[in-house]
Amino acid sequence: MSGSDVSSSVTTEALERGVISSPEAHSEASLVIIATPAGVVPSVAQQVLADMTNPELIVTDVAGVKREIAAAITDERFLGGHPMAGSELRGFAGARADLFKGCTWILTPTDATSATVYSRLHGYLRELSVAVVAVSPMDHDRLVAIASHVPHVMAGALMNHAAVAAEQDAVLLQLAAGGFRDMTRIAAGDPTIWPDILFQNRDAIALSLTEIEHRLSEIRSALTSGDRTSIVETLTSASSARRDLPGRAIDTSRLVRLRIPMPDRPGVLAAITMVASDLLVNIYDIEIAHGIEGTAGTLLLAVDREQADTLSDALRAKDFVVAREE
Repeated sequence: MSGSDVSSSVTTEALERGVISSPEAHSEASLVIIATPAGVVPSVAQQVLADMTNPELIVTDVAGVKREIAAAITDERFLGGHPMAGSELRGFAGARADLFKGCTWILTPTDATSATVYSRLHGYLRELSVAVVAVSPMDHDRLVAIASHVPHVMAGALMNHAAVAAEQDAVLLQLAAGGFRDMTRIAAGDPTIWPDILFQNRDAIALSLTEIEHRLSEIRSALTSGDRTSIVETLTSASSARRDLPGRAIDTSRLVRLRIPMPDRPGVLAAITMVASDLLVNIYDIEIAHGIEGTAGTLLLAVDREQADTLSDALRAKDFVVAREE
């Protein structure tokens, strides 16, 4: 496995630790993962796609925004990705063998995405014990604005607020307990990766911040007016929503397989996988059974038995043919 980093010292350490065997990309590599700031992903990906000779090449990335990247890269060998996991630590200090175990890894297929590329990359990711979901690049950016980008901005604002206050009362930061530390942990992350993310997703982030400002305004009004009922209702609804967050465990004990003939038209794979994601159906495994020459292939999905009928009905409502195998 080869790899390189913008920092020569990181590349050297990776070689010394045996994480990579060479800093030079192999022209016949089958999988290339781009982990750069979002703004340079398109240029790096296009260079990789031009230089590599392996016909089975897959190129993916891990950037936190997807719309502009997907619009810039239309090669069917590229499939954008975004693991919802990470560490505030940088470089090797943040490396863990189980970093991605149990996390959600988003894939953003488009009409140009090759079904075979999606199937193979999905298989690679499942070996990391992640839950793979598929959404469109635009939906990805809208959703992660709330789930990831705004929390980072708010953590930074809270940390800066406390740091300024501590200039007058130095003991403040010594009083920082679990809640404060939990809320501000991500503010310690690498700031250099965030400008590209925030500017590329500025509209969704600005909208979400406006909505949160409205909620904070309501809380402030309730406090100043002594509206205890409103405060209790706000905190109660938040507590209930927090407890209902989906768990990360992946249940593989009861799976059934769905067979879906794939019509020969662009965007079929993206449509199918996004239906599953909208229904919160975890696709445990995905395979393409290629038909004889001149016929479309069949998509094989392994899903939880209790979710199989829900997914089947939704796909049939979109005119897909679905057969269930126990």
